[in-house]
Amino acid sequence: MNEELTENLIAKELLKKVDLTQCDLARLILEAIENLGNLARGLNRVELIVLLRNTLQKGVSVVKSASHTVTLEVAAWASVDARKDLRPSSKRDLRHFIRRILRVEGVAQLPLRSMTPVQCKKILEKAFGSSPSSYTKGRVILHSIFTYGIRQEWCDVNPVVRIEVPKIKERYIKPLSLEDVEKLKEAATHPEFRNMRFSLNLMLYAGIRPTEVSRLQKTDFQWDERLVIVRSTISKTGGGRAVSLRGIHNIRKKDRYIPRNWKHKWKALRRAAGFQSNWVPDICRHTFASYHAAYFRNLSELQMEMGHRDTSLLRSRYMAPVLRKDAAAFWREAK
Repeated sequence: MNEELTENLIAKELLKKVDLTQCDLARLILEAIENLGNLARGLNRVELIVLLRNTLQKGVSVVKSASHTVTLEVAAWASVDARKDLRPSSKRDLRHFIRRILRVEGVAQLPLRSMTPVQCKKILEKAFGSSPSSYTKGRVILHSIFTYGIRQEWCDVNPVVRIEVPKIKERYIKPLSLEDVEKLKEAATHPEFRNMRFSLNLMLYAGIRPTEVSRLQKTDFQWDERLVIVRSTISKTGGGRAVSLRGIHNIRKKDRYIPRNWKHKWKALRRAAGFQSNWVPDICRHTFASYHAAYFRNLSELQMEMGHRDTSLLRSRYMAPVLRKDAAAFWREAK
């Protein structure tokens, strides 16, 4: 009895300090019971007090955690700073996409913890709506910001998970004709481009991307095994692969290297071969895959050399209607 009186006195003193009346408290309790609905029905006094106490404790926890967050802008740039292992070009690309997201009006200052899937979808649509590929990449980057935010305890869930990934129809790319291949190879015989013959070979007969070729080091070539190792650190997709070296028999050993200022020389070689503005990026890789599929008819092997997870992309994007006699002529040069 004395304890009850003491508690009542303490409660009255607290109410005076915060200027709350018993009527205010009664109203709050009734509101809580109404919101609890079926959970509060049929309970006796003690059971109801326990339920209300648990509800209050969990509510306090939610309110406290909600105050521990940062804005989307702060989280975005912090996630960039955390990726110190990214290549400069990849980091530039990442910053570009984040700037596009943050340029959407009113987005930069949104509290990370309170953002919803509906908000995130609208942000992606406003920033990248006209381009399915950019939308998909933007979604990946926004997803990574929330993943980083969860690790920092700035939010509890990743709302981007609930946004569907749009299906992108892969664009068919026509491979180089045998005549176009010969133009490139002929240009590479000129004295000023002789140190590019090996690089051209790697793109045409090993399917290595231009950016990957420019990053290759001497230690990446296994001459005894006739292999080139495309390490994960130089690969576009971040996955390593081993590719067979073909067609190097007619390239002098002293010319089997990647020259300096490679990108400038590759552009100059294309221009010398007659390809000005009509050049498609990675077309040598598409040429390699198309002629490989038509001649060797081994998609599993091609998948490994291309560094793909499965053969689906090969079937949708690289399966060009190349005649087998043309494919045989293409690979005859590499043997």
